[in-house]
Amino acid sequence: MAQLTKLALTGISLLSLNLVVFTVGALETSAQSSSTYFRDVPPNYWAQPFIQGLAARNIVAGYPDGTFRPQQPVDRDEFAAIIRKAFDQPPVRQIESGAVYKDIPANYWAARPIEEAYQQGFMAGYPGGYFRPHQPVSRVEAIVALNKGLDLINNPAAVSVPTTAKEVPQQTQPKAAKRRIFLPLAITSLMQPLLIPQAQAAQTNIATPATTKQQATNVSNPASVIVTNNYADANKIPQYAVGSVAAATKRNIVVNYPKANVFNPNQAATRGEISALVYQTLVSQNKIQPIANNSPANQYIVETQTNNQNLQ
Repeated sequence: MAQLTKLALTGISLLSLNLVVFTVGALETSAQSSSTYFRDVPPNYWAQPFIQGLAARNIVAGYPDGTFRPQQPVDRDEFAAIIRKAFDQPPVRQIESGAVYKDIPANYWAARPIEEAYQQGFMAGYPGGYFRPHQPVSRVEAIVALNKGLDLINNPAAVSVPTTAKEVPQQTQPKAAKRRIFLPLAITSLMQPLLIPQAQAAQTNIATPATTKQQATNVSNPASVIVTNNYADANKIPQYAVGSVAAATKRNIVVNYPKANVFNPNQAATRGEISALVYQTLVSQNKIQPIANNSPANQYIVETQTNNQNLQ
C-alpha cells in the first residue's frame, strides 16, 4: 500500500512539473513572437512594414543587441535561410549521396537551408563544388532565385506573348459585272500621271498588315518591353534575368528604394530590400496581406498598368 502511495505522489509531482515547464515555455515563445520592434527600424523607415510583417511570422529576425541592420548586405547563406522559412516548395531535385559543397561543413549553421534551397530549385552552387556562402546576393540574383524556385514565368499568369488574333475574312456580296470601257491609246497615255500614284498607294496599303502585327507585339508586353518601360536602368539588367524581372514586375513583387523606376540590378541586396522582396512575393501568392494602402512604402512598389489586366 505504501508503495502505491509513493507512486501516486511521484506521478502527481511529475505532472505538476510538466505543467510548469509547459507554461514557462509558452510564455517564452509568446515573448519572442511579439518582439518585432527593432531600434534601428523606426516607424518612418521605408521598409518598416515589410520587415515587421516578416518578423511577426518568424521569417526574419534581428540581432541580440535589438537591431535589425536593414542596410547590411545579405549573403547567400542568409538568403537560403530566409527562403527556407518563407516558402514551402516541394523538392524538384535531390542531392546525391555524399555530395557536399566543399565550403559548407556538415556542422555549418546554414547547411540545411542551403541544401533545401538547392533541392527546391531556388539556388545552386558554382563550378568546382563551391557554394560561396559569404558572397552577397545581388538584387537581380535574388529575383532570379525566386523565379526558379516558384516558377513565376511558367505560371499561368506569367509573362507571355499572346498569339496574334487571326483575321476573320469578311463575307462580301457578289458585285455586279461592270461594263468595260475602252479608251483610245492617246487618252490612256494622258491618264498615266493619275494612275501611277494610285498604284503606289495600293502597294502601301498592302504593307499595312505588317505594321499592325508589330503594334500587336508591342501591346502584348513581352518581357523586354515591360522591363524597358518600367526601369530607367533596364540596360543594366543581364539578358538571362529579363524574363524573371518582368514576371516579378507584373506581380508587384519588385520594390525599389528610393526611386521606383531605378532597379540597380547588380547592387548587393540589403536586409531591408530582401525583406520587401520576400514580403511582396508572399502577397502575390495570397499568403500574406498587402501592406496598408496609406503606407508610404507603397510608392516604392513597382506597378504597371497591365498588372491587373494580365493577372485576372
